[in-house]
Amino acid sequence: MAHPLKTDAEVLSRTAEGAYHRLVLRAPGVASRVRPGHFAALAVGGPQSALLMRRAFAVHRADPAAETIELVIAERGPGTRELTRARAGDRLDLIAPLGTPFPLPEGPVSALLVGAGHRAAPLLDLAAEIAARGGRIGFVLAAATADRLYGVERARALTPDVLVVTEDGSAGLTGRATDPLAQAILAIDATVVHASGPVPMLREASTIAQGLAARCWTAVEERMACGTGLCTTCVLPVVGPDGVSRFVGSCTDGPVFDGAKVRWKDIGTVPADLAGADGGGDPGRWPGEGAA
Repeated sequence: MAHPLKTDAEVLSRTAEGAYHRLVLRAPGVASRVRPGHFAALAVGGPQSALLMRRAFAVHRADPAAETIELVIAERGPGTRELTRARAGDRLDLIAPLGTPFPLPEGPVSALLVGAGHRAAPLLDLAAEIAARGGRIGFVLAAATADRLYGVERARALTPDVLVVTEDGSAGLTGRATDPLAQAILAIDATVVHASGPVPMLREASTIAQGLAARCWTAVEERMACGTGLCTTCVLPVVGPDGVSRFVGSCTDGPVFDGAKVRWKDIGTVPADLAGADGGGDPGRWPGEGAA
């Protein structure tokens, strides 16, 4: 896990980018601790708000010299709606960096980065780090529609190997992120895939990568209420180094996991062979759920 700070961050700017908003926050001491894949948790509504849960967002960029971090926000409900209306000078209660980041290679590798919508945000700094180590990079950036793509121009500034895919065909190829994945892996001889997006995409990306002998690191998006491992709302079943499956926290052990170790089909259930499961209860009951 990272070594997070809790701080009163200042909003420097909020910029609309396609269907999303990019927040630039000044958070002294935070940026130097951030690695690609870390996330930040923001309180919303102030101390009297009924919005109790923090909202978690992958860190898009971190600039230690300027002491800033950038977050990309998609409006989904009251909490994110409030953040997409933040103005320069506002103060936000921030905890960051949180989670386990993407592993960085020791030397040059060929890596394919696959992102869906705004969840591509953490992959861009990761790609820059891999390129700085002499590696080759390629991107598959996908979304439902063109306005929901993110990071395409920055990706093209890093490499000519960028595939754009939209479900409605409004930009690039028509289809889903995983449709051209095998071809893209082979095109750059990728030995590692880094993927960030919804669970079905991560599950399929992991399967395709394994079939081509490439390792797949996945940034999962389970809902995180606390971001620190206290509430256990974001657990998922993962096979440990000892071969035993356990529930682990996306916010502490993740959000980045080896895709080959995540039991994708069992997310949302309690498998009978999971460590701590007695095998006699309701296999569909989530930890902490009562009978009522």
